[in-house]
Amino acid sequence: MNPFWTDKKEPGAKIAKTEETSDKEEEEKSSKPPAGSSKSGWKNWKKKESESGEESKITYCHWLLKSEPESRLEKGVDVKFSVDDLKAQPNQTTCWDGVRNYQARNFLRSMKLGQQAFFYHSNCKEPGIVALVKIVKEAYPDHTQFDQKDPHYDSTSRKENPKWSMVDVQFVRMTKRFIPLSEIKAHHLAHKADGGPLKDMMLFSRQRLSIQPLTQEEFDFVLSLEEEKPH
Repeated sequence: MNPFWTDKKEPGAKIAKTEETSDKEEEEKSSKPPAGSSKSGWKNWKKKESESGEESKITYCHWLLKSEPESRLEKGVDVKFSVDDLKAQPNQTTCWDGVRNYQARNFLRSMKLGQQAFFYHSNCKEPGIVALVKIVKEAYPDHTQFDQKDPHYDSTSRKENPKWSMVDVQFVRMTKRFIPLSEIKAHHLAHKADGGPLKDMMLFSRQRLSIQPLTQEEFDFVLSLEEEKPH
């Protein structure tokens, strides 16, 4: 399956499946984000400062995974993969293959068993969050990098030292309602002004990345939106 694309609707966004950009080498050097288990809710969100007075490192323990719900051909292969396609897989589980960006790959390698992620429909008329999934197998080599017939074949990758990784994800449940990008962005802009939990959400600073990390506070706030009436 080939789910990794960003949104044409998002400013500055570009295809993340190939993700071959001029800053590729720089991204390869990017460090892995820490994976933690903070339990604090967004209502208790507060900046934590170290003894030096600087903000402590951000802890990522949830994720946002982008996938295209509408048909589109890439080198003759349809890259469509909606949440319904995931639900139709055996045990509602699939490998999350095809990531070809070093920072996104590092995020994949940081994922821990049991962590939850939002399933995000991308590159469509109205992008947004449709479901929850969980990580059921931690990072291992992405087989598509060695398949010459796959649109994401990488001739420079070697089996003894694979460049690219993937994880397995399993469907958990649909969100109680569709949470559109436009609604999340409105909260992001408001939080930038008042210091709320979405002020630094990577969805708006690195739009093209198909794998987005979330703090516990970001995840809790976005999930709470499913309980509210659409704006």
